[in-house]
Amino acid sequence: MDGFGPATEAWFRAAFSAPTEVQARGWPVIAGGGHTLLIAPTGSGKTLAAFLVGIDRVVRARLAGEAPRGVSVLYVSPLKALVVDVERNLRAPLAGVLREAPGVPPVRVDVRTGDTSAADRRRFLRDPGDILVTTPESLYLLLGGASREALRHVHTVIVDEVHALVPTKRGVHLTLSLERLDALAGRPIQRVGLS
Repeated sequence: MDGFGPATEAWFRAAFSAPTEVQARGWPVIAGGGHTLLIAPTGSGKTLAAFLVGIDRVVRARLAGEAPRGVSVLYVSPLKALVVDVERNLRAPLAGVLREAPGVPPVRVDVRTGDTSAADRRRFLRDPGDILVTTPESLYLLLGGASREALRHVHTVIVDEVHALVPTKRGVHLTLSLERLDALAGRPIQRVGLS
Protein backbone atom coordinates (compact mmCIF):
# COMPACT_ATOMS: atom_id res chain seq x y z
CA MET A 1 0.00 0.00 0.00
CA ASP A 2 3.03 2.27 -0.25
CA GLY A 3 2.33 5.38 -2.28
CA PHE A 4 -1.39 5.64 -1.62
CA GLY A 5 -2.93 8.56 0.23
CA PRO A 6 -4.25 8.03 3.78
CA ALA A 7 -7.91 7.83 2.71
CA THR A 8 -7.29 5.15 0.08
CA GLU A 9 -5.04 3.15 2.36
CA ALA A 10 -7.50 3.32 5.27
CA TRP A 11 -10.40 2.14 3.08
CA PHE A 12 -8.39 -0.72 1.57
CA ARG A 13 -7.11 -1.96 4.94
CA ALA A 14 -10.67 -1.90 6.35
CA ALA A 15 -12.11 -3.72 3.33
CA PHE A 16 -9.41 -6.34 2.59
CA SER A 17 -6.90 -8.36 4.57
CA ALA A 18 -4.13 -7.89 1.99
CA PRO A 19 -3.60 -7.03 -1.68
CA THR A 20 -3.81 -9.86 -4.19
CA GLU A 21 -0.69 -10.71 -6.16
CA VAL A 22 -1.77 -8.72 -9.22
CA GLN A 23 -2.47 -5.70 -7.01
CA ALA A 24 0.80 -5.91 -5.08
CA ARG A 25 2.80 -6.25 -8.29
CA GLY A 26 0.76 -3.82 -10.39
CA TRP A 27 0.32 -0.84 -8.07
CA PRO A 28 3.98 0.24 -7.91
CA VAL A 29 4.28 0.23 -11.71
CA ILE A 30 0.97 2.05 -12.23
CA ALA A 31 1.74 4.57 -9.47
CA GLY A 32 5.11 5.19 -11.13
CA GLY A 33 3.34 6.15 -14.37
CA GLY A 34 4.46 3.14 -16.37
CA HIS A 35 2.38 1.53 -19.08
CA THR A 36 1.23 -1.77 -17.60
CA LEU A 37 -0.36 -5.03 -18.70
CA LEU A 38 -2.06 -6.94 -15.87
CA ILE A 39 -2.72 -10.59 -16.69
CA ALA A 40 -4.63 -12.56 -14.07
CA PRO A 41 -7.67 -14.82 -13.76
CA THR A 42 -11.19 -13.53 -13.24
CA GLY A 43 -11.79 -12.66 -9.58
CA SER A 44 -8.13 -11.89 -8.85
CA GLY A 45 -8.66 -8.18 -8.20
CA LYS A 46 -7.13 -6.88 -11.42
CA THR A 47 -9.89 -4.31 -12.05
CA LEU A 48 -9.32 -2.79 -8.62
CA ALA A 49 -5.57 -3.05 -9.28
CA ALA A 50 -6.07 -0.92 -12.38
CA PHE A 51 -8.49 1.60 -10.86
CA LEU A 52 -7.29 2.23 -7.31
CA VAL A 53 -4.26 4.33 -8.24
CA GLY A 54 -6.48 6.52 -10.45
CA ILE A 55 -9.11 6.89 -7.72
CA ASP A 56 -6.36 7.79 -5.28
CA ARG A 57 -4.96 10.42 -7.67
CA VAL A 58 -8.39 12.03 -8.12
CA VAL A 59 -9.08 12.16 -4.37
CA ARG A 60 -5.61 13.50 -3.56
CA ALA A 61 -5.90 16.19 -6.25
CA ARG A 62 -9.23 17.27 -4.79
CA LEU A 63 -7.78 17.41 -1.29
CA ALA A 64 -5.00 19.63 -2.64
CA GLY A 65 -7.49 21.81 -4.57
CA GLU A 66 -5.89 20.83 -7.89
CA ALA A 67 -8.51 18.62 -9.55
CA PRO A 68 -9.00 19.45 -13.23
CA ARG A 69 -12.48 19.69 -14.67
CA GLY A 70 -13.21 16.64 -16.77
CA VAL A 71 -12.29 13.01 -17.01
CA SER A 72 -9.13 11.84 -15.25
CA VAL A 73 -9.50 8.06 -15.65
CA LEU A 74 -10.86 6.47 -18.81
CA TYR A 75 -11.92 2.81 -18.90
CA VAL A 76 -12.55 1.10 -22.25
CA SER A 77 -14.12 -2.33 -22.66
CA PRO A 78 -15.20 -4.12 -25.84
CA LEU A 79 -18.26 -5.41 -23.96
CA LYS A 80 -21.13 -3.07 -23.15
CA ALA A 81 -22.24 -5.36 -20.31
CA LEU A 82 -18.78 -5.14 -18.73
CA VAL A 83 -18.94 -1.33 -18.90
CA VAL A 84 -22.14 -1.42 -16.85
CA ASP A 85 -20.68 -3.95 -14.38
CA VAL A 86 -17.53 -1.88 -13.86
CA GLU A 87 -19.54 1.27 -13.17
CA ARG A 88 -21.52 -0.65 -10.55
CA ASN A 89 -18.39 -2.25 -9.05
CA LEU A 90 -16.68 1.13 -8.63
CA ARG A 91 -19.36 2.36 -6.24
CA ALA A 92 -17.97 0.54 -3.17
CA PRO A 93 -14.33 1.68 -3.46
CA LEU A 94 -15.37 5.24 -4.32
CA ALA A 95 -17.78 5.48 -1.40
CA GLY A 96 -15.25 3.86 0.93
CA VAL A 97 -12.33 6.11 0.00
CA LEU A 98 -14.53 9.22 0.18
CA ARG A 99 -15.79 8.19 3.64
CA GLU A 100 -12.15 8.32 4.73
CA ALA A 101 -11.71 11.80 3.17
CA PRO A 102 -14.48 13.95 4.69
CA GLY A 103 -15.29 17.07 2.76
CA VAL A 104 -14.07 15.79 -0.61
CA PRO A 105 -16.81 16.15 -3.23
CA PRO A 106 -18.10 12.88 -4.72
CA VAL A 107 -16.07 11.31 -7.51
CA ARG A 108 -18.51 10.74 -10.34
CA VAL A 109 -18.42 7.89 -12.83
CA ASP A 110 -20.06 8.44 -16.22
CA VAL A 111 -21.06 5.66 -18.63
CA ARG A 112 -21.01 6.21 -22.37
CA THR A 113 -22.27 3.52 -24.73
CA GLY A 114 -24.72 3.43 -27.59
CA ASP A 115 -27.45 3.15 -24.94
CA THR A 116 -26.57 6.40 -23.16
CA SER A 117 -29.53 8.78 -23.19
CA ALA A 118 -29.42 12.14 -24.94
CA ALA A 119 -29.92 13.85 -21.56
CA ASP A 120 -26.87 12.08 -20.08
CA ARG A 121 -24.81 12.98 -23.15
CA ARG A 122 -25.75 16.65 -22.75
CA ARG A 123 -24.93 16.55 -19.04
CA PHE A 124 -21.52 15.02 -19.81
CA LEU A 125 -20.85 17.86 -22.24
CA ARG A 126 -21.67 20.45 -19.54
CA ASP A 127 -20.32 18.66 -16.48
CA PRO A 128 -18.21 15.56 -17.15
CA GLY A 129 -17.46 13.09 -14.37
CA ASP A 130 -14.01 12.15 -13.10
CA ILE A 131 -14.11 8.61 -14.46
CA LEU A 132 -15.57 7.56 -17.78
CA VAL A 133 -16.38 3.94 -18.64
CA THR A 134 -17.04 3.35 -22.32
CA THR A 135 -16.61 1.19 -25.41
CA PRO A 136 -14.11 1.68 -28.24
CA GLU A 137 -16.83 2.91 -30.59
CA SER A 138 -18.20 5.44 -28.12
CA LEU A 139 -14.66 6.70 -27.41
CA TYR A 140 -14.20 7.27 -31.14
CA LEU A 141 -17.42 9.29 -31.27
CA LEU A 142 -16.44 11.32 -28.19
CA LEU A 143 -13.08 12.21 -29.73
CA GLY A 144 -14.80 13.42 -32.90
CA GLY A 145 -17.30 15.71 -31.20
CA ALA A 146 -17.58 18.59 -28.78
CA SER A 147 -17.26 16.20 -25.82
CA ARG A 148 -13.58 15.61 -26.62
CA GLU A 149 -12.63 18.59 -24.43
CA ALA A 150 -13.81 16.60 -21.39
CA LEU A 151 -11.00 14.11 -22.18
CA ARG A 152 -8.15 16.63 -22.31
CA HIS A 153 -7.01 15.92 -18.72
CA VAL A 154 -7.14 12.11 -18.79
CA HIS A 155 -4.06 10.74 -17.05
CA THR A 156 -4.84 7.00 -17.19
CA VAL A 157 -6.56 4.81 -19.78
CA ILE A 158 -7.57 1.30 -18.70
CA VAL A 159 -8.27 -1.11 -21.57
CA ASP A 160 -10.05 -4.27 -20.43
CA GLU A 161 -10.21 -7.56 -22.32
CA VAL A 162 -7.16 -6.43 -24.31
CA HIS A 163 -6.67 -10.01 -25.56
CA ALA A 164 -10.05 -9.80 -27.33
CA LEU A 165 -9.23 -6.44 -28.95
CA VAL A 166 -5.62 -6.80 -30.11
CA PRO A 167 -6.14 -9.22 -33.01
CA THR A 168 -9.21 -7.44 -34.41
CA LYS A 169 -10.13 -4.39 -36.46
CA ARG A 170 -11.69 -2.97 -33.28
CA GLY A 171 -8.25 -3.15 -31.67
CA VAL A 172 -6.63 -1.26 -34.53
CA HIS A 173 -9.43 1.30 -34.38
CA LEU A 174 -8.98 1.68 -30.61
CA THR A 175 -5.23 2.15 -31.05
CA LEU A 176 -5.92 5.09 -33.37
CA SER A 177 -8.37 6.56 -30.85
CA LEU A 178 -5.76 6.27 -28.09
CA GLU A 179 -3.25 8.10 -30.29
CA ARG A 180 -5.84 10.83 -30.89
CA LEU A 181 -6.36 11.02 -27.13
CA ASP A 182 -2.59 11.50 -26.60
CA ALA A 183 -2.61 14.27 -29.22
CA LEU A 184 -5.57 15.97 -27.51
CA ALA A 185 -3.82 15.81 -24.13
CA GLY A 186 -0.53 16.99 -25.61
CA ARG A 187 1.35 14.19 -23.82
CA PRO A 188 1.46 10.40 -23.65
CA ILE A 189 -1.32 9.10 -21.41
CA GLN A 190 -0.59 6.14 -19.17
CA ARG A 191 -2.11 2.91 -20.50
CA VAL A 192 -3.10 -0.03 -18.32
CA GLY A 193 -4.20 -3.18 -20.11
CA LEU A 194 -6.20 -5.97 -18.46
CA SER A 195 -6.35 -9.54 -19.69
